[in-house]
Amino acid sequence: MEIKDRIKLIMEKENMTAGVFADSIGMQQSTLSHVINGRNRPSLEVVMKIHQKYNYVNLDWLLYGTGEMMNKQVSAMNVPVSSTTTNSSYSDRSSRSLFDQNPEKTNIETENFKNRMVKPLESPVLDTKPPVVQEIKYIERPPRKVTEIRIFFDDNTYETFKGEK
Repeated sequence: MEIKDRIKLIMEKENMTAGVFADSIGMQQSTLSHVINGRNRPSLEVVMKIHQKYNYVNLDWLLYGTGEMMNKQVSAMNVPVSSTTTNSSYSDRSSRSLFDQNPEKTNIETENFKNRMVKPLESPVLDTKPPVVQEIKYIERPPRKVTEIRIFFDDNTYETFKGEK
């Protein structure tokens, strides 16, 4: 059994489509589709996302197909793992609006605010250095005079005119 088949078993156990499963572990649906269809092998990042989200899955089983699908701790407790227990945060997210308040995070934000140290504003330090002034200096050249002009004609001749010296 290949790793793609083991991922399919997890999806069946969770009773999820490929799209919902990809969203639940935070990956692109196209990436999961390529893995399931055998076009690509899953990266370590994909495997770790699956293991972190569905921590009841034995990592050795997921990677190599050795051992049981479920970790010994979970299987010893005889706790049924269903899509409602492992995926509750996903379903909660889909039913809420973007603008709903999240009470879990508001407590964290207020605690961080309480522990924050407040410093008084410092008075600005005035810079006493004189400003740098740039000067542009124009250097005049001595006047120039025309010394020679040559005019070329279409019959391959030319005339030279000499200026005054």
